[in-house]
Amino acid sequence: MSKAMQRAQRIWRRTVVGSGLPGLVDRTIIRSRVRAEPGERAGHLLLAAPGGGNVGDQAMLEAVLENTAGPVTLVVPDRAAVQLPAEFRERVEVLEIPHLVYGTGADHRASVASFGRALAGAAHLSVLGADVMDGRYSLPASVRRSTLARAAARAGVETRVIGFSWSDRARVAARRSLAAAARDGVRLLLRDPISAGRARRDGIAPVEEVADVVFAARSVDGSAADQLLQHVTKPVALVNVSGLLADRMDQTEEYVRIVAALRERGLHVLVLPHVDRAQAGDMAACAALLARVGELADVSGVPSILSPAQVRGLTARASIAVTGRMHLAVMSFLNGVPAITLASQGKVEGLMQLFGTPELRIDAAPGFAAEVVEVVDRVLPADSAARESIRQALPGVVAMARRNTADLSAPVTTGQA
Repeated sequence: MSKAMQRAQRIWRRTVVGSGLPGLVDRTIIRSRVRAEPGERAGHLLLAAPGGGNVGDQAMLEAVLENTAGPVTLVVPDRAAVQLPAEFRERVEVLEIPHLVYGTGADHRASVASFGRALAGAAHLSVLGADVMDGRYSLPASVRRSTLARAAARAGVETRVIGFSWSDRARVAARRSLAAAARDGVRLLLRDPISAGRARRDGIAPVEEVADVVFAARSVDGSAADQLLQHVTKPVALVNVSGLLADRMDQTEEYVRIVAALRERGLHVLVLPHVDRAQAGDMAACAALLARVGELADVSGVPSILSPAQVRGLTARASIAVTGRMHLAVMSFLNGVPAITLASQGKVEGLMQLFGTPELRIDAAPGFAAEVVEVVDRVLPADSAARESIRQALPGVVAMARRNTADLSAPVTTGQA
């Protein structure tokens, strides 16, 4: 047996078998569901993505809530980290279970029991899959999400993993646990065709192809754009510097060259952080760029993280975006705006395939500024092929995104905050 397989088995035993998780969830749910009347099994549990300062995670959560009807129990590790917009507070109960995904020992087992009790009266469980299912960030957490979903499905709860990516280097234990969940009836909703193909090649079936659930978002808030751009008369370029990529390479000089090129082409550059966390957040990376270019004309920065609806309000005013964060690209595409996106984890390729714009994906490697500037010149014109391709593809992609919640859906409406 290879060393990699031995390590995968150790992780499997530690995170699943050793925790008693499958049996504990099964027993808790089954006992409670036997006591519950069929009519009482009508709830919807939503297991959130990590969140806590990540606009992308918040955008996915809000998009799911916008596209579902009825009461929802939102399961989170920390209630204080949840930003629940006012319009959802009457029908969304926040349930804090601190050690469910990341805990160990007795605390973890107690959290599993709490989760089982909450799930006992549920008709549906949705897991926000995002990019946390393939084990590339945290293998134990990926395995536990899949195992929780599997236990729920085995107990008769309609269970899905909403709009997620799958790496071409998924970890062995993550593959095993997700494949087992699929075999036991969990619906796996892959958010791009490349991820779906990778999952099938890894022996995971069945899978369904959707689009990222944020493409189904409806709310737009123009207040931040009005304030940040009140004196700007030029076309706007949104520029995001990812702190995750900054941990791997020095991007500042590359972005200095990109900002110079955007200004030379008559654009106002707005530097926009997308994640505010102690680890791999964007605030320091964006501040480092602004320290170099912030005194120049036609350059400004966003001092804090915005809400997803406010970001969509900004992308509606932009002509182009350059970003290290995928969900800023998603929210740019929603407004027909080309988003040149730095790729490092294999999750951007599928997004660009959906829109027929492979040129918008740039490898996050030294020297990327030159390639970004070349693509800017190709896609910036109003009649560029990329803009037309985005415009043509967008309705179909939005329809695919709505498949994530099709049988949980709320009536389609639009709103302006």
